Amino acid sequence: MISTKEQLSTNLNGLSEIQLRQVAEYLEFLKFRERREIDLDESELAALYAEFGDEDRELAEVGLAEYASNLESEDAVR
Repeated sequence: MISTKEQLSTNLNGLSEIQLRQVAEYLEFLKFRERREIDLDESELAALYAEFGDEDRELAEVGLAEYASNLESEDAVR
């Protein structure tokens, strides 16, 4: 039986750079959620949101560019 770490490692090796960034973003979210479960005051939450806000916007813009490119590719095939 393959361990979870081995299975993840195998799957990560087959991902594109964009997919790896998405996985990294999700891991950061999991860490954030875990920290959030600890009592944080509003100023700490604001700092966390600010820390990840720019990165989130960048990832969204990259995702939108890729989405638009994929739509254009689909239209070209039809």
